[in-house]
Amino acid sequence: MNRPETRTADPGLLVLHALRCVGATGPARLRLVTGLDESDVESELIDLGVAGLVARTPGPMSGWWLTDAGRAADAELITDELESAAARGAVTAAYHRFLVLNPELLDLCRAWQLRTVEGVVSANDHSDAAYDARVLDRFADLDRRAGTVCAELSAALPRFGIYRVRLTGALERAGSGALEYVTDSTASYHTVWAELHEDLLSTLGIPR
Repeated sequence: MNRPETRTADPGLLVLHALRCVGATGPARLRLVTGLDESDVESELIDLGVAGLVARTPGPMSGWWLTDAGRAADAELITDELESAAARGAVTAAYHRFLVLNPELLDLCRAWQLRTVEGVVSANDHSDAAYDARVLDRFADLDRRAGTVCAELSAALPRFGIYRVRLTGALERAGSGALEYVTDSTASYHTVWAELHEDLLSTLGIPR
């Protein structure tokens, strides 16, 4: 699968904004979220740290996170990017189309995690391959429609292109038997979808 062009003029903004969207994390995950090489991510984190925009928690659960100054800087830079590209209208329209799909995504995640058998709701233990296949088929249908939204977003702001790659990649892995890529990993379809939702809200300045 070809990687789309996702980089802005400032890779530091990609790293800064990724931390805004995913919360505290490390370079390995930031590589996936931004599309940058891990060495570039680490270099940008150091620069952002020197500028006081990010900080690192040491120890076995170490991770990088935004400072208050970093959160304020991200909001300003993302707004400048949006306005400079004259993309607010296009991103807003795509966001509203995303909202139409969002309840369906949440319903599918519930269907993946829970099953109702003879009126009794229980955790889906994934022992029924036919049931799982039906739910994955519904995910695939949703993903095709989400692709249109992702295409509109990446046409407006190229950095959004990474979401199409990550969503499709998660679904392909799930279809190949790595079932955690539906809802149960930091690279799962559900997680990437939630990150896209957070990105849209923060890009447009919409509070939760």
